[in-house]
Amino acid sequence: MTPKPSVSCVFVCHDGAGRVLLARRGTGARDEPGAWDCGAGALEYGETFEAAVAREVREEYSAAALEIETIGVRNVLRGDPVSSHWVAVVFAVRVDPAEVAIGEPHKFDELGWFAPGRLPDRTHSQLPESLALFTAWAASRRL
Repeated sequence: MTPKPSVSCVFVCHDGAGRVLLARRGTGARDEPGAWDCGAGALEYGETFEAAVAREVREEYSAAALEIETIGVRNVLRGDPVSSHWVAVVFAVRVDPAEVAIGEPHKFDELGWFAPGRLPDRTHSQLPESLALFTAWAASRRL
């Protein structure tokens, strides 16, 4: 059986004033424990992108997705030879910072709000490309 890429919804949560929410991956994370990353989750069969993003934001951050906007698509190939492949549809999602809490403590051990130009030292290998999409989107809206 030939492997096929999966579809992932990547979301950069923001406060509407330019700060982004990042989670530090804990010891139970799938990969790169200790790295800071934005959120993501698999698109389930029969689910719209918006429903997947709203579900994942609620699961990961215990918050409602107040605004969801598609900001890009990435074809992600990891490893050489390729060991994982997925299509990432990337979203900007406004959330209320007062609602945010760790919803999946088995995956994340800390949350933080950051200006895109002032990130923590250790970030996930896939974060720069998603943040570049967010930064371009935010600049067009003057956030």
